[in-house]
Amino acid sequence: MILFLDFIRSALYDPENGYFSKLAGPVGVLDKSIRFNQLQGRVAYMQLLDKLYKQHDIAWFTPVELFKPWYAHGIAESIMRTADLSIPLKIYEIGGGSGTCAKCIMDYIMLNAPPRVYNNMIYTSVEISPSLAEKQLETVGEVQSHFSRFKVDCRDATDKNGWGHVNSHPCWVIMLEVLDNLPHDLVFSPNQSSPWMEVWLKQNHDSLQISEVYKAIQDPLISKCAKIIGMDEDQAVKRRSLVATGKQIWSKAFPKPRRSWMPTGCLQLLEVLHWALPKMSLIASDFSYLPDITVSGDRAPLVSTKKSGRTKDHSNYLDAKISGSWRK
Repeated sequence: MILFLDFIRSALYDPENGYFSKLAGPVGVLDKSIRFNQLQGRVAYMQLLDKLYKQHDIAWFTPVELFKPWYAHGIAESIMRTADLSIPLKIYEIGGGSGTCAKCIMDYIMLNAPPRVYNNMIYTSVEISPSLAEKQLETVGEVQSHFSRFKVDCRDATDKNGWGHVNSHPCWVIMLEVLDNLPHDLVFSPNQSSPWMEVWLKQNHDSLQISEVYKAIQDPLISKCAKIIGMDEDQAVKRRSLVATGKQIWSKAFPKPRRSWMPTGCLQLLEVLHWALPKMSLIASDFSYLPDITVSGDRAPLVSTKKSGRTKDHSNYLDAKISGSWRK
């Protein structure tokens, strides 16, 4: 039996079978930049995007790839405008994908910053996927002078032990489309008034079928996340309400199961970064909206599989198994 968070983490990052560990990789790389000045508006852009997805047969292109080099150049300019350039520039990127962001940022600093800034900078990519770590070295290595200023730590950024010790020097941390790909926990309640329970998963001995098991919340990350979200306060308000008794009766007569997806992986990463790099300046970019969510529950993810350029969404997270895309 395994906690839901650990099940999703294995599905995403297992060294052999994990979604992000496959040699082909889910992240697309464009051969050349899109010439936006030659597109006739949004419709033409969407048509080109559809064509690119079908040609490459990958899960997605990141914004830093679609809008290269300008997306990364904007980040580099922001860093240069606000960083103290009298000290060596240290940049960490969590989940660097194909290395496009790192290369474009280093290109911009090499061409636009004072030579001492580029010469003394250190750009570290913390990447959990061995195949993507190799791809990043290949991409950044297209410019030979970048090699001595760039390195890849192939490890899990959420593992506190991997950081070794606290680094009290000012630095920058970049996370682009990372938070949505971190594993979540799941909590469940059989009706509108019963306490939340954490979800565990077990595989039946006589088949490959996986079923859910519900336990009282004991995991410290889930408890902390519930407090931040305000789920404990919601329960307290219900208990104090004058109509609480009536609602309890109603919930027993007409039970409506509830599910809530908890961003515990995100919380874990942010806590580790706050500990390891207390003087970091954080640049994070991610999805603010996902359309057509068919999985039930609050803050539910988009679970899908992709084949031949076409995406199929699932209403049950178990349908996609480890071959699907887990997005939030």
